[in-house]
Amino acid sequence: MKSGSSSRRWHLSSALCALPVAVVSVFRAVPAPWPAPVVQLVAFTPWLVLPAGAALVLALPARRPWAALPAGALLALQLLWLFPPDRVAERFLARPADPSQGQEQGTGQDTGQRPSAELKVMTLNAWKGQADAAEVVRLVRENGVGLLAVQELSPALERRLDAEGLGALLPHRISRSRDGAGGGGVYSSRPLVPLDSVDGSAFHMPTVQLELDAGGQPASLTVTNVHTKAPVWGRAGQWRSELAALGRLAARPGNVLMLGDFNATLDHAEFRQMLEGSAGAGTGGTGSGGPLVDAGAAALARLIPTWPMAGPPLPGVVIDHIVTSPQVPSRGYSVLPVAGSDHAAVLATLSVPAED
Repeated sequence: MKSGSSSRRWHLSSALCALPVAVVSVFRAVPAPWPAPVVQLVAFTPWLVLPAGAALVLALPARRPWAALPAGALLALQLLWLFPPDRVAERFLARPADPSQGQEQGTGQDTGQRPSAELKVMTLNAWKGQADAAEVVRLVRENGVGLLAVQELSPALERRLDAEGLGALLPHRISRSRDGAGGGGVYSSRPLVPLDSVDGSAFHMPTVQLELDAGGQPASLTVTNVHTKAPVWGRAGQWRSELAALGRLAARPGNVLMLGDFNATLDHAEFRQMLEGSAGAGTGGTGSGGPLVDAGAAALARLIPTWPMAGPPLPGVVIDHIVTSPQVPSRGYSVLPVAGSDHAAVLATLSVPAED
């Protein structure tokens, strides 16, 4: 009797761990317009690997396959979402770059034999202008950043960045600073040409063009500074429409870079659909010719959170992203905290191919 009672306790403990994992997994797997609380809950899916693992460990002593198999399947599902086999293979099994062919090894597709321009990019949500300007400028200087996108750029922060010497490092800018969360700016070492902004967005999301030098050949990069509305009560619809607009923007021809605070993770169907926005464009001679690549996911860094670095004691998630066309590989992905902000800075080095 004692053995049976003990087995039931192990089984019950395993079930209690597995139940929330199963519920959230359904929300994650089904691409429905879930209400805001569910959208927020789904963001924390990566951490379900912990209770899923606990459920399997607790099911094993019960020696009941019918209990251990579902727990094992749940754990396998979480690991599959965290580390997709195609990304793992690309990360660890891809052949090293051949310098004689002018190729760059990165986390996206290689650039073939076309020469490319190297560009270090960085994005930061400055938390209503509270980020430490001296630290931001230090990161730009020490990492050789050539393009900086700032969200929630306030007039006061813009002045502090100027006082710390950001203009000497990145002399070209297109900014619209605002008090609160609505401001933003793009700083660059090379001239920027304003194009347009995302229609209907709550925050200003400008798109600019950057011209780079790829071994004497021009390499254009279309850059969008992203800051979508957070999917809070009453705003989930706005969040969805903004991600959908970004997906349409991704279908533009040429090299595309989107970076900033998407307020979304790869566990949101809306974000994955945004990445797929350019998938069919290549067949008509425009677009990037395939799904956009999230540099953090390609670097298998989905458990390195970008938010919250301050504020509520929540498990960290990745809502700040560097997203590129598939022909723009990235490497050196890193996430660095910045004093004064509840978001971390996200950096990566891009290889932007020359134009055909």
